[in-house]
Amino acid sequence: MTTGFVPVAAARFRCWIPPGVYRPQTDTGLLGRALRREPITDGTEVLDLGTGSGALAVEAGRLGARVTAVDISWLALAATWCNGLLNGQRVKVRHGDLTAAVPGRRFDLVVTNPPYVPAPGDGPPRGRVRAWDAGTDGRLLIDRICAAAPSVLRPAGRLLMVHSHLSGVEETLARLHVGGLRAEVVERTRLPFGPVLRSRLGWLRERGLLEGRTNEELVVIRAEHA
Repeated sequence: MTTGFVPVAAARFRCWIPPGVYRPQTDTGLLGRALRREPITDGTEVLDLGTGSGALAVEAGRLGARVTAVDISWLALAATWCNGLLNGQRVKVRHGDLTAAVPGRRFDLVVTNPPYVPAPGDGPPRGRVRAWDAGTDGRLLIDRICAAAPSVLRPAGRLLMVHSHLSGVEETLARLHVGGLRAEVVERTRLPFGPVLRSRLGWLRERGLLEGRTNEELVVIRAEHA
């Protein structure tokens, strides 16, 4: 990770990324593309779960939404607040664990780029790896988001979530369906394994997660009440 300004969303704004905060990458851009297709007006309330640098929160604000950004990291919330100011957007920041930070509230659109990288070891991730490590199956937070989504979405609300094929796309679709949501994949892209995954190739093969693949597929899942 680096400190400084980086271009996000085709250089339409810049983000300040302090050390320890997730730097916007391909998954951020993929989710941003899906976000820009959503019908957003000045009355749309958006929740950005696990906001990180706030890149998506700022983008939603630029589209006209009223945005609440949540993260368990105080540093991430500081970055989000600063990036809102840098780009002329007012983003409300809330500290907490996923939807527990906004008790009783419902939203028109929830966007989330949760940690989804499978990681060896039994203990919870700590430090900067908490932004991407998500347990041995990569679903440490994904399953919780699937369970919480029906109660945090308004009747016509939508969820946009990005994650890797390594963390079980079909499992996510099935869990959202059980929760009463209609879900589908709306974006896909393939990219070479990054340094984190390259360092774990042997472990991933042992667990049967690669299935002969030589690259990673990222997807965005869109869900709404059935």
